[in-house]
Amino acid sequence: MNVLLRASSRNNKTDTAMNGHQIVRDDEGFLLDPDDWNQDLAVRIAHEYEMILSEEHWQVINLIRQCYSETGIVPELRTILRHLKKTLGADKVTRKYVYNLFPYGYGQQGCKIAGMRKPLKLWLDL
Repeated sequence: MNVLLRASSRNNKTDTAMNGHQIVRDDEGFLLDPDDWNQDLAVRIAHEYEMILSEEHWQVINLIRQCYSETGIVPELRTILRHLKKTLGADKVTRKYVYNLFPYGYGQQGCKIAGMRKPLKLWLDL
């Protein structure tokens, strides 16, 4: 994954050049257009948190993207937990499981890495 990423701040927005394509992020690093997202960008955003994405991270990230694609809204954590419990089992999937993956929070970190716009309420963790 050879990715060129250059960030500059202009009017509280970050313009990110990635493979010749301009990707605009807000002042907190959320994408303004979720359609700009790709896996290379997710890896780069995770790197900003000094994270290496595991299969478990990707499972949550892809589920966030899938739910968003189907509904047009950023899914709440309880929705993600409900879906994950069906595949991984209720005994494994808890809020703690997700917070171990995204220690800065599902809304603040997980959704950002998944390429979502900043949720209107970051209380998606409820």
